[in-house]
Amino acid sequence: MLRRLKLLMVLLTLSLVLAGCNRVGLAYRNLDVIIPWTLNDYLDMNAGQKSWFNDTLKEHLAWHCTTQLPGYLDWLDRLQQMVDSNQVTDAALQTRTVEAKQAIAEIAREITPSAVQLLQGLDDQQVKDMSDALAKDLRKRQDEYLKPPLAQQIKERAERMSKRLDAWIGPLSPGQQNRVTAWSAELGAQNQAWIGNRAHWQAQFIEALQQRHNADFPQKIQQLLVDRESLWTPQYRAAYAQTEAAARGLLVDVMAQSSPAQRVKLTQKIDKVRSDFQTLKCLKSAQS
Repeated sequence: MLRRLKLLMVLLTLSLVLAGCNRVGLAYRNLDVIIPWTLNDYLDMNAGQKSWFNDTLKEHLAWHCTTQLPGYLDWLDRLQQMVDSNQVTDAALQTRTVEAKQAIAEIAREITPSAVQLLQGLDDQQVKDMSDALAKDLRKRQDEYLKPPLAQQIKERAERMSKRLDAWIGPLSPGQQNRVTAWSAELGAQNQAWIGNRAHWQAQFIEALQQRHNADFPQKIQQLLVDRESLWTPQYRAAYAQTEAAARGLLVDVMAQSSPAQRVKLTQKIDKVRSDFQTLKCLKSAQS
């Protein structure tokens, strides 16, 4: 649940840019509705908790809009420069990835004190309900990503990536599609490490939550949200490095094979996202 809160705040801004969202500005403007609605899947807050959460969320969103979004616009500028200069290289993508991780970490640090306060106020039934909801979510992901035969996992992963790329550069050429297929096959049983690490994180989160009145609870949540890489399983740590390198290699090769029309579409999409963000009132007031 907490991880979802943190990710929503950045994925609906920076990372949804890469996932093909065509209405980023609209989504961002409605985060005050989207986030509580999403959290309802995991936590049934009472009236007092809802009131506190909504007020606190508004403060976090105002902070995010005025202090973080300008950096996202700069990030989009750097991304577009890569495309315009035909310099979509492994080194450049590594730099953009580091910048994205820093943006996520900044949000995690910002919301951690509020997360601690919210969680410490939960009663035992709320903790149980959250534990059950997380377990249900994990089972759903296991059914979707682990139960199918490996060949089907690879096929579906390639299909998801093709759909994302199509949203940004248009239909893939046969050569580009073959590269996506090879990328997915290269990752093999990566789903196992990913879901295994998710289960590991959730177990540690629930264990910490059950001891939410202990003096070290804030430090545990800090590690779970901000320093989460320190809690990765060895299998996921190795798989993550491979996955990140494979993704960069895929993007480099797809862009190297891109047509002028595909690059134009990508530039137009980046322009649209930038324009959506620039029209937000918080940015205008911050710049005035």
